Amino acid sequence: SRRASKPADGTFRLGCDPVSDGCARKRFHSVTTRFSMNLFRSVRTVTTASGDGYVDWPAVAEAAKASTDAGSLDLSDADREGYAADVRDARDRLRTLGGVDFDLPDTVEIQNRHHWIDANVDTFRRVMAPVEREAPKAIFPGITRVVNTGTLSFMLAFLGRNVLGQYDPLLLAETAPGDRNHALYFVHPNIANVADSLDVDEPRFRRWIAFHEVSHAAEFGAAPWLSDHLETRLERGIDALATGDLDRESFAELDTAMTAVEGYAELLMDRAFDDDYADLRAKLDARRQGGGPVARLARRLLGLGLKRRQYERGAAFFRTVADARGLEGASAVWERPEHLPTDAELDHPERWLARV
Repeated sequence: SRRASKPADGTFRLGCDPVSDGCARKRFHSVTTRFSMNLFRSVRTVTTASGDGYVDWPAVAEAAKASTDAGSLDLSDADREGYAADVRDARDRLRTLGGVDFDLPDTVEIQNRHHWIDANVDTFRRVMAPVEREAPKAIFPGITRVVNTGTLSFMLAFLGRNVLGQYDPLLLAETAPGDRNHALYFVHPNIANVADSLDVDEPRFRRWIAFHEVSHAAEFGAAPWLSDHLETRLERGIDALATGDLDRESFAELDTAMTAVEGYAELLMDRAFDDDYADLRAKLDARRQGGGPVARLARRLLGLGLKRRQYERGAAFFRTVADARGLEGASAVWERPEHLPTDAELDHPERWLARV
């Protein structure tokens, strides 16, 4: 395959037969040495975190990238054309089948892992800003800064190695929600690696991911109010946390809205995707539930289990609604904020059908 003929780790540049024991030992030594050095650079960056705030944000990005292989962006013309065709086809099919009028974001990027980390460290910083601004002064500021910097760099590095695609509505950005240029990202090294580990056709897997991410673009495009709705509840919840309180209502409303967002995207992706997907779904779900103890702990700490529950609960709601009224009927959710399902309606779609 193309990836095997030019691997990112430089195996074939060692000047040996790639199937020989000697080459295997050299390759192992090369990979192990590189991993150790990257880990050392990451730890050194975290432990030398500086500044006046609770987090050294430049160190977060540097440490996350130091512990994460960027991955190859050696794209063939077929790869580039494939991404473009997948995104365009997803847009056209979702417009037609979902009855939603939307455009793609101005920014559609094929990224490596370091690109994704750079794009998302600002999001983390915006979310943490109220906490950094309002929280009381730490008793041991240097130690606190190192711990926070290390924790956030670990989170970004873990996500950077696992995220396949992302629709970024740029929540909490300084510009008004209506003036923001949303973005769509595909992390090519992760897509290639996961397709290979699942033993599925990479172009088919990539296309499936594209349909899911463009489904989010359809939601935010059909509901210009959605970004502000999510952002308001997120700000209220974070502001309360910064002062030592817990705004359960705001976080509950945010969870309900995000369950609708994820569930609708699942429905659109599954019904609009122009190929069978059952094997992709089963293999990807099995992979998410697997992994070693560190990976399972990271998923739990990052709330990825909650995100899976949002997918499943929201998809069950929208399947019932779509079976009763079709995809266009399900899209009525995005006409106005009042059409969002309540927490109770998510588990009892018949109540939403009676109300809307």
